[in-house]
Amino acid sequence: ICKVLVEVVDVNDNAPELAVSSFSSPLPENTVPGTVVALFSVRDRDSGANGKISCALQDQLFFSLRPAYKNYYELVTVSALDREETAQYILTVTAADAGSPPLTTTQTFTVDISDVNDNAPVFNQTSYTMYVRENNGPTVFVGAVSAADADVGLNAKVTYSLAAAQAAERPSCSCISVNSENGHVFVLRPLDYEQLRQTEVTVSASDAGSPPLRANVTVRLVVVDENDNAPLVLYPGQESSPASSELVPVSAEAGYLVTKVVAVDADSGQNSWLSYHLLRATEPGLFTVGVQSGEVRLRRPVTERDSVKQKLVVLVRDNGKPPLSATAALSALLLKDFSDVRLPHSSPAAEDEGGSLTTYLIISLVFVSLLFLISTAAFVARKVCKRKELKAGHVLYGADNLPSSLADAAAAGTLPRAYCYEISLTTGSGNSEFRFLKPILPSLPPQQCSVGQGPDGEQDFPCVPVSPGD
Repeated sequence: ICKVLVEVVDVNDNAPELAVSSFSSPLPENTVPGTVVALFSVRDRDSGANGKISCALQDQLFFSLRPAYKNYYELVTVSALDREETAQYILTVTAADAGSPPLTTTQTFTVDISDVNDNAPVFNQTSYTMYVRENNGPTVFVGAVSAADADVGLNAKVTYSLAAAQAAERPSCSCISVNSENGHVFVLRPLDYEQLRQTEVTVSASDAGSPPLRANVTVRLVVVDENDNAPLVLYPGQESSPASSELVPVSAEAGYLVTKVVAVDADSGQNSWLSYHLLRATEPGLFTVGVQSGEVRLRRPVTERDSVKQKLVVLVRDNGKPPLSATAALSALLLKDFSDVRLPHSSPAAEDEGGSLTTYLIISLVFVSLLFLISTAAFVARKVCKRKELKAGHVLYGADNLPSSLADAAAAGTLPRAYCYEISLTTGSGNSEFRFLKPILPSLPPQQCSVGQGPDGEQDFPCVPVSPGD
């Protein structure tokens, strides 16, 4: 009997085994270095060199492996992570034994990086310039601002608003508004280029993170000029009355500078380019106006046929579309000697005074004519009314309308009695009716009259008092 001991020689026929105990994913991007991402263990059922295991992490700069205890390993971070650069990491861990040939086992870890609000919104331009024409309508769209956030989710949702002006800065214009959702910029009310040529506001973009991050950008609004102002004549003044006259010697030659029209335009650019044109003149061929300069000069020498007083109207026009214009009225006196300047200068006042006197005379003549017509009409109307009364047939003679001489005679006793007669006449009839009424005067003593010859050869009727019985 013998005892045979058979020793089985190990052959590297078992690959390493890897068991994951814990794994963290997703991983916040603000994870500090040294944070454990995964914990796993390895084992090999072979023995000796065939069971000796080594682990390695392939091509990684942000993670590493470190032994924990016995056959456990930790997968840890070695540097700061940035989700905006790499949102996901695929880690491959290889476990190999020391056999010949060696056997290996690989384990893949997919690590997602979760977002943290560590990025503020960024505008696509460092500043914005927008244009709007003056006299614009209300709520006109002039442009848009845009900002992007590298984060995701609520951390990347951007809203826009107007930032409050700093205390040291000028207050921003209240005429600008920005849409909080899309960043569209609007002008709320009409603007006037002559009052506001440009303005600046600060637009703020804020995300919805906690805490929120924001960024600011400057928006410059430029008002574009419109041709809405007519030229203004500064010289000669158009408000003085009477207007001053320029003195021109009759001996002046062609090209003599009479005066210069000076005008300005509140607009800008081409809208303020002015040109001068001779619109009207007493002698159009005597004067010429510089188109660009506004200088009024003699085109030819003065002749005796030219009027002493010359009136000119100069048109001042800008270069806008459509063009606007103004007129300048001026006068010139052609004098042989400047000592006669009083007479021409006083002539406008005399003309005005003469014109006023003529107006007063015309008004007086019209008033007198109207008064004459009214008087004539009243007289004719009165005559017509009297004629109508006569044709009606009623004429009354009473005590009120008796002739004064007859009444006096009756009162003195030269007439026997004074009676009131009522005569009724009918139109178209020869019959008349006389009715005796009561005496008007008190009863007088009867008188006796005799017929005689008067001193002038006419019959006389002397009357003497008689008794009642006679």
